[in-house]
Amino acid sequence: MKKALFCYILFCAFQTVSAQEKTFAILGKVIDSASRQPLHNASVFCQNTTYGTISNSEGNFFMRLPAGGYDLVISYTGYEKRIIRISNNTATKDTILIELVTEQNSLEAVAIVATNEVTDGWLKYGKFFSDQFIGTTPNAEQCVIQNPEALRFFFSKKRNRLKVTAKEELVIINYALGYKLKYQLDSFSYEYNTNMSQYTGNPFFQNMDSTEDVKQKWRISRARSYLGSRLHFMKTLYDQSIKEEGFIVEKMSDDNKSVSGNEIIELYDSTQYVTDSSQVELLWSGRYRISYKPVLPEKKFLEEFKLPANSRSQVTILEVGDGFIIEENGYFYEQYDVVNSGYWAWKKLAELLPYDYKYE
Repeated sequence: MKKALFCYILFCAFQTVSAQEKTFAILGKVIDSASRQPLHNASVFCQNTTYGTISNSEGNFFMRLPAGGYDLVISYTGYEKRIIRISNNTATKDTILIELVTEQNSLEAVAIVATNEVTDGWLKYGKFFSDQFIGTTPNAEQCVIQNPEALRFFFSKKRNRLKVTAKEELVIINYALGYKLKYQLDSFSYEYNTNMSQYTGNPFFQNMDSTEDVKQKWRISRARSYLGSRLHFMKTLYDQSIKEEGFIVEKMSDDNKSVSGNEIIELYDSTQYVTDSSQVELLWSGRYRISYKPVLPEKKFLEEFKLPANSRSQVTILEVGDGFIIEENGYFYEQYDVVNSGYWAWKKLAELLPYDYKYE
């Protein structure tokens, strides 16, 4: 009886917390821009989350989301993809009209076709692509691309560059974290002259199901991936709990050759940390070193970068163009203005967690 009563109290407490969680609704209608006809079964999801749906026969869709910021991705076969930034700050009760335009061959696509596509590209470049895209962390060894035949590989001798595109969304199973990812890969490129890679695309997460023992292992693995990650950093920076969570932020010299830095003691000074409604604007510019000590860096990282085996911190260098804005779920923009190298750059898709992940 006491056990039943205790469980009931826990259930009521959970329901109360859930009810108090701030959310907002998004209503939309997807139509053909030319004919003005509704598009049925259009894919609608918030990038890098587990939240998604499809449009109905009238082209309408509805989602309720936790407070924060998101990139809403709308796609339909034969049409150009649309991405719209949304948040609880910009939410409206009105229906958002989303007009999709028929897909046209872009100049970039023509340029790719003009180069020589690599025969048996997956056999030649598959592992290299996986290392650069999914990563080389221990978790990466438990990730599988289920449809590698969707990938097309192009190599430009003139530019000494590898470019990879996908004919359809990639399906990636992450057995380490318990996620199935559907990834709309726009493009991937690797410059051999500079050893730099970059890729753009839109990931959508689905939780996998398994036994309770396996789910517990996933919870532990997810927690380890989260601690010290960019998502963890952005959330704690928003919550003003950077030091309590174990992060140290240093402003680096603008000289790229210098490794010296000065710790920022007053991180939330109004000259560089501005709160506006439920957003936070960071007036940062230049290079910053982010150190995290509570969780040691992976041994494999230290080996790959030939760093001392007794290194005690996860270290990342941020290069910020002209500030950025953080929402309460850790989403920030403009993301292209914040470039990271070091530990965060090493932890690629195999370590990625959705914005709606909650640390346990």
